[in-house]
Amino acid sequence: MGLFYVLFGWPIATVKGVVRLGELIQEQAERETYDPVRVRHRLEEIERLQADGAISKEDAVREMELISRQMIGGSGSAGVGGAADGHERG
Repeated sequence: MGLFYVLFGWPIATVKGVVRLGELIQEQAERETYDPVRVRHRLEEIERLQADGAISKEDAVREMELISRQMIGGSGSAGVGGAADGHERG
């Protein structure tokens, strides 16, 4: 049994460990994405940037819509200052 585990079990355990690590990272990212406090801070940051003139009203609206889509399960991963598809619009 010991030799069998060394030959076959250890490599499989390593793969399982990597898969579990990926799952933990995904769970943490989802918690952060849907955490109401973090979402509120992101929205406040957008409002502050708009008030400071760092971003336009259109950019602020686009970012807020992106956050709304993320909250209801839509796709999109841009942060403040970027477009969801990675291309600037203008």
